Amino acid sequence: MASPTQLQFLSPQREGAGKRALVTGLAGFTGRYMAAELAAAGYRVFGTTTPGHAADADCYAVDLCDRAGVAAMVAEVRPDVVAHLAGIAFVGHADVEQIYRVNVVGTRNLLEALAAQPHKPSAVLLASSANIYGNTEVEVIGEDVRAAPANDYAVSKLAMEYMAGLWRDKLPLVVTRPFNYTGVGQHDNFLLPKIVGHFRRGETDIELGNLNVARDFSDVRMVAASYRRLLAAAPAGRTFNICSGQAYSLGQALAMMADIAGYRIKVHVNPAFVRANEVARLVGDKRRLEAAVGAIAAPPLADTLRWMYLA
Repeated sequence: MASPTQLQFLSPQREGAGKRALVTGLAGFTGRYMAAELAAAGYRVFGTTTPGHAADADCYAVDLCDRAGVAAMVAEVRPDVVAHLAGIAFVGHADVEQIYRVNVVGTRNLLEALAAQPHKPSAVLLASSANIYGNTEVEVIGEDVRAAPANDYAVSKLAMEYMAGLWRDKLPLVVTRPFNYTGVGQHDNFLLPKIVGHFRRGETDIELGNLNVARDFSDVRMVAASYRRLLAAAPAGRTFNICSGQAYSLGQALAMMADIAGYRIKVHVNPAFVRANEVARLVGDKRRLEAAVGAIAAPPLADTLRWMYLA
């Protein structure tokens, strides 16, 4: 598999030379790409992973719900910029209590630790989610659309945003609301990796849930580039959608994969995979992001799927 560093779309300026970046969730799907993006820009990258996972001198195994542990980690790292990516990211995660504990209390522990340091970071990026918009009749969702979360994951992310507001006078916070995104290394309990995996194995049948959903899918490499640019620009106190601005139906994604793999797969709807309060359509408005950091090159979804299929 190609490394994230080999997959840069842009040649980032050396804005990070001599600076220290902290990426929570460094070993996670997005964290690996974020680390590569920041390293290419000249930052020394530190990170966190959950206890029990491999760690080294620049990666700390710490539970974000361990207030003292988080404070000690931040005091050692002394970050110049922070990308807070750690959290429960799967909407269907079974442990609801853990969703709230990690996404809200874990984030609060981090913000408290950062605010207590004499050396303040120039930007703290908090990864929220476009799921906070829920089901809306708005055709293209801008950041000012009223939040209407439809599941516990979305509620936890909105609660995190409100909680973070208590720290806006102490820290330069930037909130991001990424829409769906994918790429090599994403777990196959997410929709597109599951579909790609079935085609890679040459399977003839697949069980899916609601076939009528449409999502704004981006490439993880574009997301990491967006996050890096926001950390450099440091538009404190603002919220940004991270999105492609185009929605794809499940049928369209299946058709793309059929063209890539050279055969079609038989789809079976499994009611067990149909979520209550499923958000029917999510497509984002990216104009605020582009106004802040400029246009960011992103591949078409078919190219991302091909990259995943051939990895």
